[in-house]
Amino acid sequence: MVERADSGSVAAETPVVPGVGKRRRGWVLAGIAVVLSVVLGFHRLVPNWPGRIGSLLESFLPWGGVLVIVLLIVALVRRSAVALVALLLPVGVWVDTFGGLLLPGEVSGGGRELLVVQHNVSDENRDPAGTARALSDVGADLVALEELVDPQVSAYEKALAADYPHHLVRGTVGLWSKHPLSGERVVDIKPPSIEEGWSRGLRAVVHSPYGDVAAYVAHLPSVRVGVGGLTSQRRDESAALLGRAIAGESVEPVVLLGDLNGVVEDRGLRPLTSQLDVAESGFAFSFPAAFPLARIDQVMARSATVGRIRALPATGSDHLPVAARVTLG
Repeated sequence: MVERADSGSVAAETPVVPGVGKRRRGWVLAGIAVVLSVVLGFHRLVPNWPGRIGSLLESFLPWGGVLVIVLLIVALVRRSAVALVALLLPVGVWVDTFGGLLLPGEVSGGGRELLVVQHNVSDENRDPAGTARALSDVGADLVALEELVDPQVSAYEKALAADYPHHLVRGTVGLWSKHPLSGERVVDIKPPSIEEGWSRGLRAVVHSPYGDVAAYVAHLPSVRVGVGGLTSQRRDESAALLGRAIAGESVEPVVLLGDLNGVVEDRGLRPLTSQLDVAESGFAFSFPAAFPLARIDQVMARSATVGRIRALPATGSDHLPVAARVTLG
């Protein structure tokens, strides 16, 4: 007698193919690596809407390197050759874009150079005199400050007077110089939607030992990150106004120092970065001071070279100061 098995009493078995799951995970990691490469290499193609998503992405673009490291660790743990090979692509793109910033930069040759310091000192700084002393100790030729408010201005003027006999303050920005100044004027970078009385730009000619230099100090409007994205319209409008002013500058070289509330990769600063050179090396993340995530304090130049830029020790501000050597062309 032949008994037939009840089809409902025997569970169907699915054959297991060794390594299939790992291979699938490897291809997923490889796909993520390719997407990351595209974002790093073609971030300009990311639309700036809604919420200025393109500018938001560019604000944290250097941190794409951290994502690459995380993917690398996962690929090593998974022992996925496919993912490891694919990761060569984002590694190459990141190194090509930001690798130069890791280089030490040229050693000062003591030639046609100006050492400059840029610092948003914060209008809530409780120790302006201590901040001024710390900046003076750097020995810079030029010191640019933003968020200067009464009664703190007099504290900065008093503390910096001995080392910087020449200075000017216009609105909430100021420039201190070891060399004589002339041609001082306000630079109007106020967006149309901001009320009168807002003044955050100045220009002066620095009579350095190596010739005249047009120096600009600017503090562009703040940006905010919220659920709707990046609110940078005013910042972008102000950058455009500043760009026009610098484009019409007749004195060369030009040096721009300021809190631009944006990184140099941010398309919102294109009116400036399209005509000014940025630092050749150094990340110098300057904000927020407690845990710096981005460099929004900038040193840029035309007909001159900005060498390595570096962040200085914290002061009483929510920004870190940055310093750079500018070699005049």
